[in-house]
Amino acid sequence: MNKKFLNIYNNLIKLTRNKLFYENALKTESFSDRLIIFFIHFAFFLKTYKNDSNKKEIQDLFDFVFKQIELSIREIGYGDATINKKMKVYVNTLYVIIDKIELWDTIDLNEKLDFFSDLMEVNKDANFYINYFNKYQFYLSNNSFNYFTKEVISHKF
Repeated sequence: MNKKFLNIYNNLIKLTRNKLFYENALKTESFSDRLIIFFIHFAFFLKTYKNDSNKKEIQDLFDFVFKQIELSIREIGYGDATINKKMKVYVNTLYVIIDKIELWDTIDLNEKLDFFSDLMEVNKDANFYINYFNKYQFYLSNNSFNYFTKEVISHKF
């Protein structure tokens, strides 16, 4: 099971490392910005596959992802007290993102622009993100959950 979740996690990380996010769209690049982009990818992933997979599997994936994030924070060098504070903030941030992504197909363009502007310091406007994540959502809907569990994929959408 861990290998399966590790492959999903690594696929999401690979998507998050897309240079276009950092060259054209963000004013700054920080760990928090990368994490927010990761969370948005993860939220779309959860939204797309929550009905195709059993709830335990999705919960196990969720738990695995947060264990990986905690490991990443530890590698940066934060202490236990700081890690606990940051993890609470990150979990709450993910839930805010999940709530908005659940409504993605029903909210208008201005709400989507505000969503990205509120989360990150974006350059000029957030149209890049809206277009990217619309394509990403379509890409997810055309591939199965198991597609992301086998290996790290060269994503094209």
